[in-house]
Amino acid sequence: MDEYVMRAGLQVEESLAEFVETDALPGTGLAPDAFWAGLAGMVAEFGPRNRELLGLRAKIHQKIDAWHVKNREEAYDMADYIAFLKEVGYLVDEPAPFALETENVDPELAVIAGPQLVVPITNARYALNAANARWGSLYDALYGTDALGDLPEGAGYDAERGARVIAWAKAHLDKAVPLAAGRWSDVSGFTFDGEILGLRLGEGFTALAEPDRFAGTRLTADGSLRELLFEVHGLHVRVVIDPSSAVGASDPAGISDVILEAAVSTIMDMEDSVACVDGPDKALAYRNWLGLMKGDLTEEVSKGGSAFTRALAPDIDYTAPDGSAARLKGRALMLVRNVGHLMTTPAVLEADGAEIGEGLLDALVSAMIAMHDLAREGGPANAPAGSVYVVKPKMHGPDEVAFADDIFTRVEEILGLPQYTVKIGIMDEERRTSANLAACIAAAKRRVCFINTGFLDRTGDEISTGNEAGPMMPKGDMKHAGWLSAYEDRNVDIGLACGLKGRAQIGKGMWAMPDRMADMLAQKIGHPLAGANCAWVPSPTAAVLHATHYHVVDVAKHQDDIAAEGAEGLRASLEELLTVPVLARELTEAEIEAQLENCCQGILGYVVRWVNHGVGCSKVPDINDVGLMEDRATCRISSQALVNWIHHGVADSARVMNVMRAMAEKVDAQNADDPDYRPMAPEYGGHAFQAACDLVFNDGNWPSGYTEPTLHYRRRQVKAKESRKAAGATTETVQ
Repeated sequence: MDEYVMRAGLQVEESLAEFVETDALPGTGLAPDAFWAGLAGMVAEFGPRNRELLGLRAKIHQKIDAWHVKNREEAYDMADYIAFLKEVGYLVDEPAPFALETENVDPELAVIAGPQLVVPITNARYALNAANARWGSLYDALYGTDALGDLPEGAGYDAERGARVIAWAKAHLDKAVPLAAGRWSDVSGFTFDGEILGLRLGEGFTALAEPDRFAGTRLTADGSLRELLFEVHGLHVRVVIDPSSAVGASDPAGISDVILEAAVSTIMDMEDSVACVDGPDKALAYRNWLGLMKGDLTEEVSKGGSAFTRALAPDIDYTAPDGSAARLKGRALMLVRNVGHLMTTPAVLEADGAEIGEGLLDALVSAMIAMHDLAREGGPANAPAGSVYVVKPKMHGPDEVAFADDIFTRVEEILGLPQYTVKIGIMDEERRTSANLAACIAAAKRRVCFINTGFLDRTGDEISTGNEAGPMMPKGDMKHAGWLSAYEDRNVDIGLACGLKGRAQIGKGMWAMPDRMADMLAQKIGHPLAGANCAWVPSPTAAVLHATHYHVVDVAKHQDDIAAEGAEGLRASLEELLTVPVLARELTEAEIEAQLENCCQGILGYVVRWVNHGVGCSKVPDINDVGLMEDRATCRISSQALVNWIHHGVADSARVMNVMRAMAEKVDAQNADDPDYRPMAPEYGGHAFQAACDLVFNDGNWPSGYTEPTLHYRRRQVKAKESRKAAGATTETVQ
């Protein structure tokens, strides 16, 4: 059982209280009493409003359900549907034209287009890797993945594969940093006299086709060229010259590597990818965020038979073409994702024992911790522009965005920060937000630093909101549904119309298959081509490969073209966005079975790690044993797909339960080599299996089909059981 201490009339879990008072607050200038009084005031002021907004969500959802029940037997008129949604407050009037007013936004969000990582902040190693993924070796990314079409064989270096890697990288340089004559593969040396860069071709020299792309040099101790730096659409490329290395010795120009500026930003996640269910879990998440903001987070790592300490990368000094000293950031710009308005937490209780809103706690603690970065006098700063970047997920419509804006205004007052220091990233992942996106941006027009789309959570809400309209199309068909393309296009169009260009990111969602890099290279260029100046990737390696897309696509110019084309209106209508994706064809039994197996296996594969081990995001084998990055968003869509089909009789509960049990056996087999794994079959009575069943058979009527309440409840049960077991073992030892 958690132990609590009283602070300003609140019951605070003792490890969290100790962390805040001993580790986080010193150096901020804020006394513990003032901090806890500020939190207590937020709970008193915003708690009732939070509950009111959630109650409104539920009432609107019930009214939409009733409307679909009444109208699902016949084709309804879309105009009538839209009028109804306005009547119940689901849709609001479009705001008058306006322009975003966010100020002091760092260039990684305002102007630089590039990859973005999302990483569970509770894993210090992952967090450090993500922060350091600002730079990565293109040679390594190509060599160690299937980006070339196949995987490396054997443990040693394959010279033939290495040659293919170098050929691919130099062919890419031909596109990113083209030469006035010849190709990079023909370059045999370099000269730089302090003004002009020359590249040796045969007996002569050539220059860059676009000389402005030359950004500078880095020299060795004896003054020789060590690196050439180039800038392509705001991203830097470092060509490493080291003839003494194994790779450089075999290269005609002595090039040993090509290092790309890759993950220019990363989201340190306290929400979908973590399993924080109590005070100690929250303290761990906040502690790692503190280490990142102070710059002193480290982690002991064992790799390849050796151990070392991983720390945050330093900045990179170089010499600009005019001879002046210059510096590049060595780390990705870090944002922190708080939880949404739905969740409460036992980490802090009101005087009567009621859990407080977890989003209120996240808002105050994460911003307070970021003050260490704002006050930094030396060393690499995360946000030189003087802002704190908070991603706020799962908000339903402009009233909830305005609520978040008010919360952060109060946070700034408590912490003594100028108003609008805290910037908000709006996750456009709920249908009500998509349909009112301009109004949502307007509700926080001095804070918005990004908007972002994502197929999975957005689809989960699409299914839940339209659940009573009829059985939904399978997940595979959903990827090609009209509402989805309308959603993606409108997000970019509305963002540009609201003036996000030059002030904020317009982002796209995750590539979920970290082992399928060849497919990612072929497909994910669609995100910058769609006008998005960032898109999510599952690993630092994927960030390096995805960065090549931003060399080829000038996103800023592309946004200008889209905005010019959109001067006469959005590419997709509200009617297209709101078209419910009900099933419009007969499914074969094989298709039904495949959907059931896919959903059940995905839910179980994710939930068993979440509930039993507290792993909020990991690479989980799918039903075909392909590793997929799973988090609560993937769980949400799969569970809602099954809830919908059961509700409409596509498959009855008994059939789904049989599939669930069969897939439990498959997931057990997929985890057979894990000594800490707890099998679900044949008893099917453990907390993990029961959590999966809760999500499908006892939906709980959670708004929009959220999985968090069920997962948190079951995880707490497992932690309590483990605590009792540990206490019993201790007692036995003492006796």
